This record gives sequence, C-alpha cells and structure tokens, in this order.
Amino acid sequence: MGPWLEHDAVLEGIAAWPTPADLKRAGKARIDARLKKHGCRRHATWAGQIVSALEHQTVVVAGTDAAATVLPHLARQLIARRAQRADVAAQVEALVQAHPLYQVLTSMPGIRGPGRRRPCWPRPWARPPGTGAQLASYAGLAPVTRRCGSSIRGEHVCHGGNKRLKRAMFPSAFASLRSDPVSRAYYQRKRDQGKRHNQAVLALAHRRILTLHAMIRDGALYDPQPATKLPAAA
Repeated sequence: MGPWLEHDAVLEGIAAWPTPADLKRAGKARIDARLKKHGCRRHATWAGQIVSALEHQTVVVAGTDAAATVLPHLARQLIARRAQRADVAAQVEALVQAHPLYQVLTSMPGIRGPGRRRPCWPRPWARPPGTGAQLASYAGLAPVTRRCGSSIRGEHVCHGGNKRLKRAMFPSAFASLRSDPVSRAYYQRKRDQGKRHNQAVLALAHRRILTLHAMIRDGALYDPQPATKLPAAA
C-alpha cells in the first residue's frame, strides 16, 4: 500500500480501518465504496488488491494494536497537511499569474504554466541585469576559459552563481528538447561538436537565458526562429 499513500482516499481507508483485521471485517464492498467516495479512480482495482493481500497474509506483526491507535491520527494529520499545502500552492499560483512577466516567462518552451511542475525561480524581477551575459554569469551559466600561463586549455562551466536559478534553467532546457525544434537543433549541434549530453544541455541553458533576458527586457513573448535560420554555433 506504500505508493498509494499519496492518495487521500487510501489515507481515509487507513483512518477508518487501521489494522488488517479491521480491513477484513470491512470487506471489499465497503473498502471499494470508501475509495470511490474520496476520488480514487481505480477504486475497484485497489479494493480487490487490498483484499487479495489480506487473504495471503499469514504473519501477525507485533504492535498492531498500538498501531491501530496511532495510524488514524497520523492519517488525518497527513490529509490536513496536504489540504493546507494545496491551499498555499493555489495562493502562490495566483500571485505568480498576476505578475506582469508571467506570460513572458511561460511562453518559453520548458517553462510551464499552472497545474504542472515547473522550475522554481528565485524571485520575479522587475528588470533583468544590464545584459544577457551578466544574467548568464549571475546564474553561473557563462562558460569560463581555463588558462595555464599563456595557453588556453578550453572552457568549462562556472560552479558559482545563483544555484537556484541555475538548477531551474538546466531542467527547463532539458524539457524544451521535447517541444521546441530550435532547442533540439541547437542541442544536436553541440552533440555533433563532441560535447557530452550534460555539456550540450548546459550550453542550451546558456543560450536560453540570453533569449530570456531579451524577452524580459522587451516584454516580448518567445518567438522561435526556424531551425534553418539559427545563428552560427557558439
């Protein structure tokens, strides 16, 4: 039942019947009805699996009676905490949607709108840093040249910068590969140049933060260029 604990319907069942004996007395029909009442779409399947597991159970776990006292309280507390979390999330969502840059930010592929998981930005800003390069440096996405004396040993990604923004831009860039032909073309170009997957995604994240800076600066929505008109690879 472990993975099912994410569903409030299962927690309601635990609160009502906290022990295997309680579940057996309740029976499949009542378990099914409770799961259905609290919004479980697979109520019949889950009820059947619970009853089947009970029929195959042969070991009596020590402390079951004590658990019968504790589990209902824990289940109710968890249900309440989830309701509170959903309420706070709804309020935060409303604040985010009210921000003047909301439509600009979410127009970029990989940065999703309400009801879906999306990167957590450190904070919405009224105006970005002076240049895209400064924003990339702030995020720790600007490539740094490694030197030894007068020789250049290549470039590597900076390990500093705003880690929250950097962690937001990387999965955002990766997610854009599924929906944005421009991102896919740029990523593939970097791969063809011999970069590993993570290096190519970081390069894409750097390119996208430059684009994002221009979007915020101009208040403009994302306008992808055709893949055939991409600028030369950096």
